[in-house]
Amino acid sequence: MTRLTRTVAAATLATALALVSACSGGSDSADAKAGDGTSLEKVTYLTSFGNFGRDSYAWVAKEKGFFKEAGFDVEIKPGQGTGAVIQTIVGGQADFGPIDLTGGLLQVGNGVAKDFVAVAAIQQRTMAAIVSVEGKNIATPKDLEGKKLADTPGSVVRNLFPTYARMAGVDYTKVTWVNDQAQNLMGTLASGQVDGIGQFVVGQPTVEAVTKKKPVVLPYSNVMQDLYGNALITSTKIAKENPEKVKKFTAALLKGLEYALANPQEAAELLKKNVDATNPAAAAAELQLMAGYVRSSNSGTAIGTLDSDRVAKSIAILQGAGALKSNITPDQIIDFSLVPKA
Repeated sequence: MTRLTRTVAAATLATALALVSACSGGSDSADAKAGDGTSLEKVTYLTSFGNFGRDSYAWVAKEKGFFKEAGFDVEIKPGQGTGAVIQTIVGGQADFGPIDLTGGLLQVGNGVAKDFVAVAAIQQRTMAAIVSVEGKNIATPKDLEGKKLADTPGSVVRNLFPTYARMAGVDYTKVTWVNDQAQNLMGTLASGQVDGIGQFVVGQPTVEAVTKKKPVVLPYSNVMQDLYGNALITSTKIAKENPEKVKKFTAALLKGLEYALANPQEAAELLKKNVDATNPAAAAAELQLMAGYVRSSNSGTAIGTLDSDRVAKSIAILQGAGALKSNITPDQIIDFSLVPKA
């Protein structure tokens, strides 16, 4: 199993955990007109969770004027995970936001949510992982047996763990899970209360900053290669009534994503400009780690693409694990007419 580590500048626990604090601002909202003098359309965008470096591309799109060029005045708000992002967008309090696509499949397949569609991939592979630190005697998935892990009850990492464990040769009944809030997970690991936590691969720079130890990462993508990571969603209503708006916004956001990956340090500084608690070193390191997940062999050089066959395989994995109560198809969660082409 791949063991990923990266050294980042140390940050205090309070600063690292404060990365999730809400803050927005920037150049678009300061100027209500586009370059041609036309009024900008107001859009509310949610991050996937909090204000970590992995979501900094939205601020890049705002600060570099990509949203403004597309005709949008964008307000960026911190999201609170897949379920909350879906609920807020379907409820009309926000227009766009990224969710974990596998989490979205679970929500739709289990009748928890509806009336939203994915319109672009942010990561071509899932970034879900179990993260521990050196000294816990965890180097392979099998080492998780007999250990205590923490995560939120509804997290994708936790919901997928039985399937991951079976595919990795782990007896998941020998692993103990305890509940914790997302913002407390890294501190819980740092205090030694648990042996590992549910986390995204890109969270390891912040884990290192909080725990002062080198992370040990067990990525789900090593054994579940067809699962996507985050995907941009909007409401079914917006997708049907204003597809051009969706396409323009998506293109501007993905332009910000591409710029952020090419310029991680600048992206981190732009995040710091808008979110004062940001640790720029950790934010830049997150982007560097995320770069390898944004493109895949089937997407070529394009970003944002979604493949129907791969999504169908993801659904089959979840069905085979008994994680879905009903049969679903890729078209029920993705509007392929709006997705960027490979």
